[in-house]
Amino acid sequence: MFNSIIDDIKQEFRSGNMLTRLIIINIGIFMVTALVKAFAPTFYGNTFIHWIALPSSGMEFLFKPWTMLTHMFVHSGFWHVIWNMLIFYWFGRIVGDLIGDRHMLPIFLLGGLAGGVGVLLSYQIVPQYIGQYAIGASAAVMALVIVAGIINPNHEIRLMFLGIVKIKFIILFIIFMDLIGIGNKDNTGGHIAHIFGMLMGWFYMVQLGKGNDLGSMVNNFVYKITGLFDGNRKPSKKKSPLKVKFKSDKIKTMAERRKDANVSSQEQVDQILDKIKQKGYDSLSDAEKDVLFKASKK
Repeated sequence: MFNSIIDDIKQEFRSGNMLTRLIIINIGIFMVTALVKAFAPTFYGNTFIHWIALPSSGMEFLFKPWTMLTHMFVHSGFWHVIWNMLIFYWFGRIVGDLIGDRHMLPIFLLGGLAGGVGVLLSYQIVPQYIGQYAIGASAAVMALVIVAGIINPNHEIRLMFLGIVKIKFIILFIIFMDLIGIGNKDNTGGHIAHIFGMLMGWFYMVQLGKGNDLGSMVNNFVYKITGLFDGNRKPSKKKSPLKVKFKSDKIKTMAERRKDANVSSQEQVDQILDKIKQKGYDSLSDAEKDVLFKASKK
């Protein structure tokens, strides 16, 4: 039975998208740390957690630089990891469907790194309100949340007890709660990390809009280290079909675009992304959404 379960997980990891892979990694690491905590609590509290959690002290961090990466895959309890992964799944699907699965890992990692930087910086300013260590994927997830809000703010999610809610209102509520948490000095370091993660998500999309694809650099670097990005195949060096180019101040109407029989698929995607930037995702026609969806799968 256990071999069958392991085989199923391996198959899902190999065949699934990056969203699926990251969720499997997070849950797998949580299970390992939870077992260590349950059967060796003294070792966990005195040694183990100190080598994988991000220390708030800059001096201690200098001796444990790897924790800037490891901390975003460590969770303190069942509900901590479940809520992070649920939010990651809800908003990650939007991001993957609209701008492509290859952006998932870069946004996640850069958001987590930004959150870690936020914790280190805030500890230098108000150390009395920042915990000694930071763990969790919250900042990484918040980066995906903001990206989803930028590309499709009117996307609707059904929430228990509330019904259908547009994600822009969910994001507004999250930001509000983070600001309240900072003001009340309640888990200040965690809330600051969330804000820094959101800022990274916003910065990522600003750069993508200018034609600077941070995702390609991150994916190529990760491939060199682990080969995780795309199995055994090296990521293509071809430019992404979702790269945004602003070639003129004039934005063509969709009628003009249809008349232009020589417009390439790259230009079509650029024009559609221009329209999303100005009017939002819901302004697209079904045909335009189909073009964007197909491009995201390339």
